[in-house]
Amino acid sequence: MIIRKLKPQETKILEDMLYDAVFQPEQEPKLPREVIYQQDLYHYIEDFGKKDDRCLVAEADGEIVGAVWTRILAEPNPGYGNVDPDTPEFAISINENFRGRGIGTKLMEAMIQLLREDGYAQASLSVAKDNYALSMYRKTGFQIIEEKDEDYLMLLKL
Repeated sequence: MIIRKLKPQETKILEDMLYDAVFQPEQEPKLPREVIYQQDLYHYIEDFGKKDDRCLVAEADGEIVGAVWTRILAEPNPGYGNVDPDTPEFAISINENFRGRGIGTKLMEAMIQLLREDGYAQASLSVAKDNYALSMYRKTGFQIIEEKDEDYLMLLKL
């Protein structure tokens, strides 16, 4: 497996990754794929490739099996993990067949390093309280800064 930057011609893969990134508890029916086109979700990937956008992918045997991307989503349409207009917000997705192998942690660590090199002071994310990825976020240094009804707002000082 290799970790590399997303190529401009591959941005369409972010739709699949966004759908996989939407936390769906196992005991509940799957949401329709069209859910990603709701504005509060689609703006995580819409017109991806702007100045503050970053994306790394995990590739195994020529296939993209995971992605981590950051984007600054501030007012008037802030992301769920928005803390301010200068802080990139994380999103991550690992293909279901490749979960539990440490790929997510490797992607997170690589993106954290990239953001440090690019001079960012911090990064944020939002995670459902019962999302299995919560432990990975803690392991990579994110700390809970706000508890909401169903999720946590987390911050990492870079």
